[in-house]
Amino acid sequence: MQGHVTGNISHTNFILIGFPGFYEHRRFLSIPFFFMFFVAVVGNSTIIFVIKTGSTLHAPMYVLISCLATVNLILPLLFVPKVLFSFLFDLNEISLLGCLLQMFFIHFINSFGSTVLMVMALDRYVAICNPLRYNDYINKSTFFKLSVAALFRNGILVSLIVILAGSLSFCLSNVIEHCYCEHMVLVGLACGSTAKNSIIGLLAIVCIPGLDFLFICFSYLNIFFVVFKAASGKSFQKGMHTCGTHVIVIFVSYILALCSFLAYRFGKSLPADIHNLISVMYVIFPCCFNPVIYGARTKEIRDQILKTLGLRKSNVISTKANQNIPELKS
Repeated sequence: MQGHVTGNISHTNFILIGFPGFYEHRRFLSIPFFFMFFVAVVGNSTIIFVIKTGSTLHAPMYVLISCLATVNLILPLLFVPKVLFSFLFDLNEISLLGCLLQMFFIHFINSFGSTVLMVMALDRYVAICNPLRYNDYINKSTFFKLSVAALFRNGILVSLIVILAGSLSFCLSNVIEHCYCEHMVLVGLACGSTAKNSIIGLLAIVCIPGLDFLFICFSYLNIFFVVFKAASGKSFQKGMHTCGTHVIVIFVSYILALCSFLAYRFGKSLPADIHNLISVMYVIFPCCFNPVIYGARTKEIRDQILKTLGLRKSNVISTKANQNIPELKS
């Protein structure tokens, strides 16, 4: 389906065409989307439930895991149902206001997920590099201050992106060749200069995931330095197990984010379907992957899940869950 040029008329309603190259087979595309949506919703709901109900899972590390699970639960709810209705029932229209609202919440919640990963890295840094001061640094007051700072930073930058996008005139086409209202895709339909949008978009990338990633690198470089200096082989193994799960989650999240950034900034010749795939995987794949990796590798969470399912008795729950550095399965 192709858009049409309408002179100086600015469109206020758009048509979302996810994977235009497979438009005739879009109903089959609903199957993998439903599967990922199901895994994300069930997996993250399970993680949140077992951490909330497990009396031994209220340490700061598990609270942060539940925060990340909450982010991973909300993100698919913001766009996958709309995608499924579009593929199955051709309900693919969206107003400009609806598009901007979807854009805001997807980018804002996603940016908050980046901040949670950064705080998780700082938590592990203090727990391993300065364990005697752990309770002084990692507490409710610290979490509150970091949350306010993240809401302020992320909220302002994402709001600027959305406000500037909403001020554009969309006269080139009303067809969005994407599964959801992604910022650069919508801006690409505007006539006139979009330089400000590109600059603010780049600024947001540098100041949110870019800055968070610098703190993550700082934390883990110090952690690995301390771990490698450990004389005890057991201490080395414990430290690597502790960080391993977080490093895997961070690696997957930021690699996908980098691929999405490079695709839109430098991959202009890429087909729309490839852009779609990269953007969708960037948003939804971590939502499916994270609960599985935390449920499989974190012994205390895994034991609590088995206990909830009635497959393991409560007396086998490890007392290590009350420690600042729980042992994780390799």
